[in-house]
Amino acid sequence: MDKATTKELIDFIIDSINIIKKRFSKISTSEDFLKDDDGLEKLDSIAMRIQSIVEALKNLNKREKEFLLQVADSIYWSEIIKTRDFISHHYIDLDAEAVYDICANNLVELEEKITKLKRLL
Repeated sequence: MDKATTKELIDFIIDSINIIKKRFSKISTSEDFLKDDDGLEKLDSIAMRIQSIVEALKNLNKREKEFLLQVADSIYWSEIIKTRDFISHHYIDLDAEAVYDICANNLVELEEKITKLKRLL
């Protein structure tokens, strides 16, 4: 992904958000992730998509330092990057509630910010 263009990274993030939204659409509570194999599969696949989104954001930030700051401050992006680091390095401690919270409470805001960035290209 390092060689992807800025537009390709933005498109990847938007596509990944849409995939997460589709996979999350039948999840009503964090317990839904844990009740059967289908839920666990959704949990794993969504966590990997979140990790991939943040990796793409890190690449964007490395490539164009001020680009992300056009739609949110560095604290916002830092918190998102910490999420990726947690998923990557502490996956065994990842719980369904954390993934549910990201999907239910943070995904729409991120999508709005990424859509704004796409318009700036």
